[in-house]
Amino acid sequence: MSFESQHVLLTGVAGFLGSNLLTKMLGDGHRVTGIDNLSRGLMRNIAAHADNPNFQFIEADITDEATFEGLSDDFDVIVHLAAFKIPRYGNAVATLTINAKGTELVLEYAKKLHVKCVLASTSDVYGMNPELPFREDGNCVLGDSKVPRWGYAVSKLFDEHLALAYMEDHGFPVVLLRFFGSYGPHQHLSWWGGPQSVFIEKILKDEVIPIHGDGSQTRTFTYVDDTVAGIYAATMMEEANGEIFNIGAHQEITIHELAKLLKEISGTPGELKVEFIPYDQISQGRKYQDVMRRVPDTSKLTRMLGITAQVPLEEGLRRTFEWQKEILSQEHA
Repeated sequence: MSFESQHVLLTGVAGFLGSNLLTKMLGDGHRVTGIDNLSRGLMRNIAAHADNPNFQFIEADITDEATFEGLSDDFDVIVHLAAFKIPRYGNAVATLTINAKGTELVLEYAKKLHVKCVLASTSDVYGMNPELPFREDGNCVLGDSKVPRWGYAVSKLFDEHLALAYMEDHGFPVVLLRFFGSYGPHQHLSWWGGPQSVFIEKILKDEVIPIHGDGSQTRTFTYVDDTVAGIYAATMMEEANGEIFNIGAHQEITIHELAKLLKEISGTPGELKVEFIPYDQISQGRKYQDVMRRVPDTSKLTRMLGITAQVPLEEGLRRTFEWQKEILSQEHA
């Protein structure tokens, strides 16, 4: 699909999804102004576009009102990907305040310009909903408030409700996107980036892979090209306005099976080394609740925007493994 050229304001541009979306946007002839405070994003992720006349990078914080006061105000659409993520064992205050304040300022700016605003949410908002696959109009079943992991889900649910309230009160369109396990080049090389990031590094170093719980919990992992295709379509297509979309793949796999598959892909000698860590140990004695299955219903994304995940899990993991292997070799050269 081709779309008329847009000027896009993209928050979190140097992060995992932001940098991959930037490549897609610039490749399709759009202009992008990207904001990132580089707390998690990396300049290497966007270095290939440094000299592109259609790209402007601004190092700034979206929780600072001054960030928006100095912008050009000629944007056609805002894509808000910047966030603070998953306070499983700490950082709950940062997660709740950064996500709430940042989204509020982004929505205020969208209101000022009266332009469409696309916001990143998360599959975490479904919590422990027992009805699978998760549908966009399904229930969000969160656990005990004393369990820190739900802070991220709560912050994103607040963002969703705030965005929909702004749309109702001020008349500009919003789109909410719930991501399921995105992975691929530019992923963060820590638990922040997902279990596959940690597992790949442990395999390359011939170290023990830490698996939380007994490893029977399942996830669906989505290669970044497929996630970006969904974000791009939701940004450019009017049919997406006012809607919530799951963006994910469909191959359900246990975390233990994920470790086995990555070991097989690596081609490294020796047996897989795994340590199963009880939840009470990794949560430092605090209560912890996991989601045992997380599977999206993406029929709405396909029906309304024509997007379906294309990259099989094993193929995506092979690409990701080779990318991360190269990055780690450069870091240790």
